[in-house]
Amino acid sequence: MEEVLASPYLLLPTAFILGLIIGSFLNVIIYRLPRRMEAELEAACREHAGDEVEQEPNSWFGLKFLLTPPSTCPSCGHRIRAWENIPLISWLLQKGRCTSCGTRISIQYPVVELLSSLLSLVVVWHFGFTWQALAALILTWALLAMSVIDIRIQILPDVLILPLIWLGLLLNLNGMFTDIHSAVYGAVAGYLSLWFIFHLFLLITGKEGMGYGDFKLFALFGAWLGWQLLPQILLLSAAVGAITGIGMIVFLGRDRSIPIPFGPYLAAAGWIALLWGEEINRSYLKFAGL
Repeated sequence: MEEVLASPYLLLPTAFILGLIIGSFLNVIIYRLPRRMEAELEAACREHAGDEVEQEPNSWFGLKFLLTPPSTCPSCGHRIRAWENIPLISWLLQKGRCTSCGTRISIQYPVVELLSSLLSLVVVWHFGFTWQALAALILTWALLAMSVIDIRIQILPDVLILPLIWLGLLLNLNGMFTDIHSAVYGAVAGYLSLWFIFHLFLLITGKEGMGYGDFKLFALFGAWLGWQLLPQILLLSAAVGAITGIGMIVFLGRDRSIPIPFGPYLAAAGWIALLWGEEINRSYLKFAGL
């Protein structure tokens, strides 16, 4: 059975289809998690003010809100039927509109599903039928969800980042991606390095250059990949972020006073390092003659 699954003729199409399915679920997380966080914050503020707050049962390990109630159209409340919820295909067949009220469905949904499937395909192609591939897929899907949430509301949820930091450390107890010492040092160095840059930038300019979620995301990559790849991730994310930001200001007329979330660039650089970080470092050292 393992030999059959390891065959690229079956493994790669399976990864693509699985990525589409997971991408559909990521859209649910992207839509519902920020609303859940907002509701919890509002309830906490009301409770602090002395108002009575009805406590919702913390069922299904607190994840029930992701599965119930069933998905509906935000405009008309039409309940999404199974055939209307086929990843990517349904959006294309419906021409990007609700079948009940005709309201446009955000392009985000098929884009996330397609990105999830393509990234999953690349991960499985790179790692093959291995435990590394499974771990890398989990990280890839989480990074995609976090990036879209950060783009939309400029928040990197702790509920996604913190468990992945611990997971990275656990995986590296047996050296899945790096040795455990490098992973622990990487988690600490990842957080403290951006914390230091943040406060230095704040001291010099009086402005906050990034959020605390970025510190935790960088610590996540340290826990997964070790401290050795952190400089590469930081340089690549900063370069891509600067180029993209300048391009948006010059060509799209974006107001330079509007902050641009750093999380997606950090996530993209970390994902690249996950797959090709060691090769990039070796190529650089060879080019530099070191």
